[in-house]
Amino acid sequence: MISDASRPFIDASVPVLRQHGLSITKLFYANMFKAHPELTSLFNMGNQASGAQQQSLASAVFAYAANIGNPSALGPVVNRIVHKHVSVGIRAEHYPIVGHHLLGAIAETLGDAATQPLLDAWAEAYGSLAKLLIAAEAEMYDTAGIQPGETRLMRVTEVRRESENVMSFRLVAADEKPLPAFKPGQYVSVAVDLPDGRHQLRQYSLSDAPGLDSWRISVKREDGAETPAGMVSNWLHRNVQVGSVLQVSHPFGEFTPNTEDEQTIVLLSAGVGVTPMVSAVKRIAAVNPQRRVIFAHAARNAAHHALRADVEALKAIMPNLAVVSFYEDVEGRMDLARLPVWKREEAEVWLCGPHKFMQAQWLSLLHAGVPAARLHREVFGPELLDHLL
Repeated sequence: MISDASRPFIDASVPVLRQHGLSITKLFYANMFKAHPELTSLFNMGNQASGAQQQSLASAVFAYAANIGNPSALGPVVNRIVHKHVSVGIRAEHYPIVGHHLLGAIAETLGDAATQPLLDAWAEAYGSLAKLLIAAEAEMYDTAGIQPGETRLMRVTEVRRESENVMSFRLVAADEKPLPAFKPGQYVSVAVDLPDGRHQLRQYSLSDAPGLDSWRISVKREDGAETPAGMVSNWLHRNVQVGSVLQVSHPFGEFTPNTEDEQTIVLLSAGVGVTPMVSAVKRIAAVNPQRRVIFAHAARNAAHHALRADVEALKAIMPNLAVVSFYEDVEGRMDLARLPVWKREEAEVWLCGPHKFMQAQWLSLLHAGVPAARLHREVFGPELLDHLL
């Protein structure tokens, strides 16, 4: 991946990045957006305001440095990043801009410690990673048959309140052409033009079964109580109605539960993390309604339990579907001891929800004897790199 001459400088930079990674990435974003304000449309500016995006990049830079000789560890992370990049329309020409400002931020933050050999090593390492990502993204664009940043117009045919803070929007192609196929668990990017003039993209899981002539997304309104208020989610809740037209991307994402298998599958979700799980169980109902499915969901209370009716309705046609709900205001958080027993070494377990929920359930599952190779979680952020840090 990098030359023998550069490797020692990368290895030596690991403790430095531990100490200064967040400072470097904050400076990187500030400098890049100042020089290229047009790139703000490709980044979640809400995450910028909260610091989450800077922390994600800091974690990624450190993880890359710490694992640069371990492609098997980096591979799954790179794959997830590629899906995210393609969903927002990252282009090959963006990489030199990012590289220029990232190296500049390293040099400015480290001062005299940023020697020319160190900067040259990081330029080589970044170039190698960029080449890998560009090739993978080009292949994904080609497979999807789209150009970077391409969206299609989708007309809203139904708006339905699913819970206290989640609304579903059913979408059909405005040009009435067939929709591309997707796998349960995948997401689309929705592009909106906000009142302040900013163009922003957000990703939302497709929450209904594939193979229909429409898509459905279920959007949680981030009201600012526990996380920064969501610019796009609030705009969608306030403004979208039947007949509205939205710009929507091709589906992407590699968190895709195996819905075609015969073995028991366990789906554990919390909050709006229920959306890809509902898509998965609906697909299973269509292709193998006899399959054993354990579906557990955690919510604050019944009023915050989105898509509950969808799952309850499937019980009539899925005799081996076990549904367990946990309401934090009543019985506390999800407890694996209250779930039906399954063969720990055989079933795949899929988790989607807030980071703390997934982290807690991951540890509980490992303690209960579920092999780590059987565990899958939907994450994108600093926690994506937990296993590398």
